[in-house]
Amino acid sequence: MASAKIKVPETAKKGEVIEIKTSITHDMESGQRKDANDKPIPRRIINTFTCKYNGTEVFRMDLHPAVSANPYISFFVVATETGKIEMFWNDDNGEIYTAASSITVS
Repeated sequence: MASAKIKVPETAKKGEVIEIKTSITHDMESGQRKDANDKPIPRRIINTFTCKYNGTEVFRMDLHPAVSANPYISFFVVATETGKIEMFWNDDNGEIYTAASSITVS
């Protein structure tokens, strides 16, 4: 089971560039290893990360098997209005992990 942590500033001034930090605990199995019975362990990685600010996508990235377990992501967004920042991690099994935070913009 994956669990996500996010860090979004509680407040910002309109037009200010803010840093958003996030990490998720996830094994990120590349599909290249074998189990104790010499059978391939199926690939299971977070393959897409998306961030939405008040429902509008502001950041997206694709991840690949070379990304380490428990990926950490940091990026910048311009604070435009008070609202909700939502994050979505999609993995190879079709599971979607989410986390959200609010920001007050003055």
